[in-house]
This record gives sequence, structure tokens and C-alpha cells, in this order.
Amino acid sequence: MENITLIGMPGAGKSTVGIVLAKVLGYDFIDSDLLIQKEEGKLLWQIMRDEGIDGFNAIEERVNSQIDVTHSVIATGGSVIYGPKAMEHLRSISTVVYLKVSYRTLQKRLGDLNKRGVVLKSGQTLLDLYKERVPLYEQYAHRTVYVGSRTVQQAVEEIVNALKEL
Repeated sequence: MENITLIGMPGAGKSTVGIVLAKVLGYDFIDSDLLIQKEEGKLLWQIMRDEGIDGFNAIEERVNSQIDVTHSVIATGGSVIYGPKAMEHLRSISTVVYLKVSYRTLQKRLGDLNKRGVVLKSGQTLLDLYKERVPLYEQYAHRTVYVGSRTVQQAVEEIVNALKEL
């Protein structure tokens, strides 16, 4: 594959690991959340405020469906898996790697969910969101790499090793 797409929960390290992975592979780095902000001319929280969760998901699906790059590591937003068209497109142009972390690790990493931009539906907890998303990440991933207690460098090495197995 010419590209690698990283999916996973907020706080899994998609952007942090993605930048280092891109450097190691000599690839470009794309953060799809930044593409969304650029295209919409607003910050993510402003889009969510103005468009609601469903509106944001539609924008996220549209933007991710239009990514046209080669030799790039693409870090996606945690909710990209709600857009089947986006995921079909990303799977067709890249190897999709799910960066898996335990719920407990996620709790520690995320802290204040509002400051992290984690959007929960009314009455939904982080655990509810985790249980809802994990099966979708697993469904769309070509490879799953557990990165929970690993350093960034260790996570990058795990991903590189997983990609060699393809």
C-alpha cells in the first residue's frame, strides 16, 4: 500500500505516533482533523457546536472520502469509523492500522474530555463510547497494533513490524 491510515480512540496516539512513523518511513504526514478545519474554516469544536454531532460526522466522512495522497501516513479523528464511505475509501488507498489501547489507559490519557474534544451523546459515558467504537475499529482495520503502555518509538516499531507481515 502506498499510504498508512491510523485509526483509534482519541488519546491512542494517532497524531503523535503518526508523525514519527512518517519520518521513519520517509512519508508525508496528514492529520485529517486539520484538513476538516481548513476546509470548513472553523475549529473542530466550532463545527460540532454549529453542526451538531451528525453534521460533524457528515463533514468528516466527506473530507476523509476525498483524501488523495501517496506515500503518506494519515491520522484520522476517532469518529472517522462512523463514515462507511470514508472508511471504504481509506481502506482502498491505504493499509488501515488500528492503534488499540485499553479503556483504563484511555481514561488516564484523556483527562478532561471536553478539553480533548471528545464528543459524547447525552447520557453517554467514555466507557459507552469505547464499547461502541472498538468493534468498528476492529472491523475496518487491516492490522491491529496494541500501543497502550508502549513509548512512541516502540509503537512505531510495532507498526512497522505489522506492516512487514502484509
